Amino acid sequence: MRSWHAACTYNDMDIARSPSRSPTRRRRLLLVGGPILFLAVVAAIAVFGVGQAAPRVERGSLWIGAAERGDMVREIRATGTLVPRDIRWITAGAVSTLEQVLVQPGSRVSADTVILRMVNPELTANLEKAEAALAGAEADVASVRTSLASQLLDQQAQQAQAESEWRIAEVKAQAYERAHAAGVMSKIELRQAQITETTQQGRAEIETRRVSAFRQNMAAQLRAAQARRDEAASTLAIARQQVASLEVRAGSDGILQQIDVEPGQQVSVGAKLARVARPDDLIARLQVPEVLAKDLSLDLAVSVDTRNGVVQGRLTRIDPAVRNGSVTIDADLGRKLPAGARPDLSVDGRIRLGVLRDVVSIPRPALAVPGNPGTLFVLDGDGGEARQTAVRFGAASSDRIEIRSGLRPGDRAVLSDTSQWAQYPRLRLR
Repeated sequence: MRSWHAACTYNDMDIARSPSRSPTRRRRLLLVGGPILFLAVVAAIAVFGVGQAAPRVERGSLWIGAAERGDMVREIRATGTLVPRDIRWITAGAVSTLEQVLVQPGSRVSADTVILRMVNPELTANLEKAEAALAGAEADVASVRTSLASQLLDQQAQQAQAESEWRIAEVKAQAYERAHAAGVMSKIELRQAQITETTQQGRAEIETRRVSAFRQNMAAQLRAAQARRDEAASTLAIARQQVASLEVRAGSDGILQQIDVEPGQQVSVGAKLARVARPDDLIARLQVPEVLAKDLSLDLAVSVDTRNGVVQGRLTRIDPAVRNGSVTIDADLGRKLPAGARPDLSVDGRIRLGVLRDVVSIPRPALAVPGNPGTLFVLDGDGGEARQTAVRFGAASSDRIEIRSGLRPGDRAVLSDTSQWAQYPRLRLR
């Protein structure tokens, strides 16, 4: 009994002491878990505060411009080159091999100047064959003409004999009629004479028609022989032209700009050999950005800087196709160009679209689209911060764009590409 009581007393005492150690355990939990909880709170604040923190940006790395009210000149800037108005590409007239270059690019040439010499032995052989074929065809024409003329003479002789026999029979019949009327000729003999006259008359008419038909047949045979001769002459003309094309001529007065083949190179029919152009008759060929090309129209005023003077012209052609994000246009500059103007010279052009009166405009931002809404970071009074502001763009020029809403004259805005900060409502400038 005593041992059981002692055990119960021990257990009661142990249960009674356990609450007395709970404050120590709580202190341990606070000492270990407190720093962890603090770090978790700091991390949460950092995570949730990133979206609101304004990034710092170096002011010197930004392009900043001010909004202005006044007249805005609309013009499009474009780059390009001077090109000849008329360009003549010289092509190969036959399969051949370049043997010799007689004139170098940059030389002045006339229409008859031989600039290249080509070779093709087969063409020379074809020329000789064509000449022989034409000679044979001409001999055939002469032979056919002589033979037909002889046959015509035979037909005409037969016709003359038939007409002669008819006339004799006619005279005999008339004599028999008079004799029969005088009673010295029987009716049977008269009738025989009349039948003979009729027969000879019919034979004479047949021979006459035969001569007419032979004349028509003769003309047809002559035309056939002459057609064969003309075919041979045409073949000869082509052969002569191909042989003549082996001496490549400029074809027009001007400057030989380039040669696209080298000695020893074989070329096919129609291959480009060289280019000739007039250096005194040039136009400006400019490349206009696609986003600005919609405002172009023919006859707009164009000024072209040739690096040695500015030439005024007008827009004469707008390419309907877009290539590599640009539209090609041609500007007529007239005949008088500054000294040093030459084909392929790089030039700068300005196409004048018009003037917008009394509008708010800014230098054109990097991503501004004419006629569309957008956003700009607008600087505050001291320039320490820039707040994102909604604006609406209007008509554009190469270097300026109209602001229809969102900015007032004097407002300063960041015009650089700010797409990397699009999620921030403001920027801090330093």
